[in-house]
Amino acid sequence: MGSHPAHGPVHGPVDPDVTPDDVRTSQVDHALVRDRLDVLGVIAAGGALGAAARYAAGELWPHAADAVPWGTLGVNVIGSLLLGLLMFYVTDVWPPRRYVRPFLGVGVLGGFTTFSTYALETRTLLAQGQAGLALAYLVGTLVLALGAVVLGALLGRALTRTRRSGP
Repeated sequence: MGSHPAHGPVHGPVDPDVTPDDVRTSQVDHALVRDRLDVLGVIAAGGALGAAARYAAGELWPHAADAVPWGTLGVNVIGSLLLGLLMFYVTDVWPPRRYVRPFLGVGVLGGFTTFSTYALETRTLLAQGQAGLALAYLVGTLVLALGAVVLGALLGRALTRTRRSGP
């Protein structure tokens, strides 16, 4: 049994950064969740759609354990590009909408991209003795995904500029 300096004895594992006050819920916390159940619902619906699309991509582009996981790489780069494009439109072009960012950004694109699978596949490549390939996949995915976010935002800006200056 440990002890927290401000709160006395503590039973179980102790995280020094968390106090009992941090884990207590209040009426305000419950109201906050209750007032956002609709947003949680659209995130869940979008996540289901995005995860189904990611699953389909994995089925279309399978890979051996010791090879580049092209399906996951493609999903993460495409999802990052779409996220950059979406965030440009959400922040700079479209009027605020309660469900657009949660549904498309957090839900669909959050469910579509899969950085946990990326980490697991990197580990698998290492376990298969493919250290060079694992490092290239690890760094390459990160660089390509970040570049894709920037490219998506730039593409959104270019499309908006072209549309505004059109005939």
